[in-house]
Amino acid sequence: MSTPYPFTAVVGQTDLRLALLLNAVSPAVGGVLVRGEKGTAKSTAVRALSALLPAVDIVPGCRFSCAPVAPDPDCPDGPHESGPGGARPARMVELPVGASEDRLVGALDIERALAEGVKAFEPGLLADAHRGILYVDEVNLLHDHLIDLLLDAAAMGASYVEREGVSVRHAARFLLVGTMNPEEGELRPQLLDRFGLTVEVAASREPAQRVEVVRRRLAYEDDPAGFAARWSGDEHEVRARVVAARALLPQVRLGDNALLQIAATCAGFEVDGMRADIVMARTATALAAWAGRTTVLKEDVRQAALLALPHRRRRNPFDAPGLDEDKLDEILDRFPDEEPQDDPDPEPDPGTDPEPDPDGGPENPQGPDDGGGPDGGGGVPPQGGGPQDAQPPAEPAESPADAPESAPQPPAQETGGPEQAAVRAAEPFRTKMLSVPGLGEGAAGRRSRARTAHGRTTGAQRPRGQLTKLHLAATVHAAAPHQKARGRAGRGLVIRKDDLRQATREGREGNLVLFVVDASGSMAARQRMSAVKGAVLSLLLDAYQRRDKVGLVTFRGAAAELALPPTSSVDAAAARLEKLPTGGRTPLGSGLLKAHEVLRIERLRDPSRRPLLVVVTDGRATSAGAVGGDPRELTARSARLLAAEGVASVVVDCESGPVRLGLAGALAADLGGPAVTLDGLRADSLAGLVKDVRTAVTTPATHTTRRAA
Repeated sequence: MSTPYPFTAVVGQTDLRLALLLNAVSPAVGGVLVRGEKGTAKSTAVRALSALLPAVDIVPGCRFSCAPVAPDPDCPDGPHESGPGGARPARMVELPVGASEDRLVGALDIERALAEGVKAFEPGLLADAHRGILYVDEVNLLHDHLIDLLLDAAAMGASYVEREGVSVRHAARFLLVGTMNPEEGELRPQLLDRFGLTVEVAASREPAQRVEVVRRRLAYEDDPAGFAARWSGDEHEVRARVVAARALLPQVRLGDNALLQIAATCAGFEVDGMRADIVMARTATALAAWAGRTTVLKEDVRQAALLALPHRRRRNPFDAPGLDEDKLDEILDRFPDEEPQDDPDPEPDPGTDPEPDPDGGPENPQGPDDGGGPDGGGGVPPQGGGPQDAQPPAEPAESPADAPESAPQPPAQETGGPEQAAVRAAEPFRTKMLSVPGLGEGAAGRRSRARTAHGRTTGAQRPRGQLTKLHLAATVHAAAPHQKARGRAGRGLVIRKDDLRQATREGREGNLVLFVVDASGSMAARQRMSAVKGAVLSLLLDAYQRRDKVGLVTFRGAAAELALPPTSSVDAAAARLEKLPTGGRTPLGSGLLKAHEVLRIERLRDPSRRPLLVVVTDGRATSAGAVGGDPRELTARSARLLAAEGVASVVVDCESGPVRLGLAGALAADLGGPAVTLDGLRADSLAGLVKDVRTAVTTPATHTTRRAA
């Protein structure tokens, strides 16, 4: 087993370490969601936390880690008799993104259950993580049904497995930690709310801190055991402090004034539901215990709000998580602190600071307090002294260089008029359902019909690989004719592996929605472009809710560009759309050719994900770009190329005014899809858009004939 990187050696990331330690003190806080860019020590800190947790007392031989003093009465390995127990270190169980439902919750041996009538249950990862840590890296990429199962088990403290009338329940209480990179897509607000705390992490821009990250990481990679030994004293001190805080936690008093501060804060920030109030109360209590106090103070409530509320204030996926700290202080100042009771100060653990230490332990060598690096970094403690001999440098002031980079702007292009500044999008609205015809096999989502692991049962087939969803009737039907030949004597069926049938199910898949947006001078009227951006923003919201990948191609001047490669982050697409300028000629054919190139590459990367092309234009084509030739002929040839490859398309017609040329309709006919106006895109309009999309894609020749007539 490899030596893990020490928790106390992680550079900076104060909030991350504090949130993890508070959950170690009080698992009832509800876990941690860590959001941040790649290479910021997210995984390193989580994997190192298990070494700080106390050992777990267990019933010997129990696969579900029952405690000897209070075993689970419903344990599948029970009932357990009282007796001496064993001990093992706390586990850190990692759930991979591609895990199946059976791997998560466990699985029944269906063959033995049918043939012998016994509950032969194989525990899953939830059982392994009981009384330990369950870590989900890239939790935003996990299938929704797995996230639902995971969060339900975390909330109830138990896992339920139901298979064809056979039911198994076992305890599943664990510290849930998820990490994610927001650039790869967001979690739904309902799922965000189920995580107790959320922490935003970022790499430091201070050179001295980055140097320390590199030093420690290189030292760790050169000699993992020796590096861990140098930090063993600090690890022991923090572990002892966690044990002391756990023991003190039941004595912490959450007074009426602190409760009023919590309630007023949640109400003042208009947080939905009551889960935020409960999480804040538990977090503030854990903070007081971590500080060695038995009374919750205003500073505990403030810190709890900063950890528990930012992710609960998002009203749509394009809102950045955050909290107005000035407003928070204004709310808390209305309620003075209660007088602390005359409790005896608990004896601090040897070598620990009695004051709250957000770093979770002693100060680090050259201990930077903000930042991190590629998975935590590495280096050597200063020679000639312990880790507490050095003082951390002052926090660097924020500078313009630290500001996030703006979205890339289009290169200078041939234009037919001056470039106009970007305009704001109009208010988004609920759009009609757009779907790809046919039956796909892509990633689970909510847009188009597909064969999926979950959904309504449509038939049965022989299993390909491991059986996951038994079709009971088909299995019995396959086994029935052979019972006499197999010598059946009792009431039970004689089932063999060849009799088993897998249920085939139909659900919904997510698609690749590629937007091709006209940003030329013909779209430059501010009111019109605002409405166009509002429509695209509405479709992006719809794509977010249906778990699609999205991409953005824009065209103006003399060329088209891929403004956003296909991604699961629809808020990144919204940011690029917001900054999109307009002006210049209209290379519509170039935009369609760029879309064809993007879809070709994506088909190689992910052949099972079907595309939906959304072209937002008034249909005018005034430039052939670098290809040359007649712009209108290039546009028609490019559209027919996409149609010949079976790409499902819809054209959003942006033409306005009393005189309409109908060019967008002609483009839709060449693409083999429908054209819909901006107003017709709304869900409350009268047009039946889903039916039109399916008819248009399956019978493109009809539209071509009509246009020719």
